[in-house]
Amino acid sequence: MTARFDAATGDEAPIETDPRKRTAAVRAAFDSLLEIRRLMNTDSDDPLATPAAWERHQPVRAVAIALEAAGIPPSAVGADGHRLATGYRCAEAERAGVVRVEWLGPTGSGAAYAAGEQLGNCARVLRGLGWEALEYRGRGRHRYLEVEPLP
Repeated sequence: MTARFDAATGDEAPIETDPRKRTAAVRAAFDSLLEIRRLMNTDSDDPLATPAAWERHQPVRAVAIALEAAGIPPSAVGADGHRLATGYRCAEAERAGVVRVEWLGPTGSGAAYAAGEQLGNCARVLRGLGWEALEYRGRGRHRYLEVEPLP
């Protein structure tokens, strides 16, 4: 029996597993995602360049898998809800089918200063996989991406 894989969205507790095992699990999940694209996007000239229906129905999970597979770390929170690690956070945006990606960290971590560069890295990874990633600034000039599959 295979253990269930949970994509790290950045809102979970720190991942308590051997980093090599986690890397292998993330790679397997990402390879499976690409295989789904290959099998489902048969009407496309390049089936790997466009998110498949599975990704469109679970965009937060798909984006999180893609980011972690690219070596970008997820954020993490403690039981009290405070951030414990600096990294990406993926969540549903206000519009259906759109993912909000933020760069968050513990108080004093400098995550806000690194957000521009780090979100740029996230956007490059996602654009290379057929997602549209646009940067916005919210309240307090807080940077974030809105990510959705290209049509």
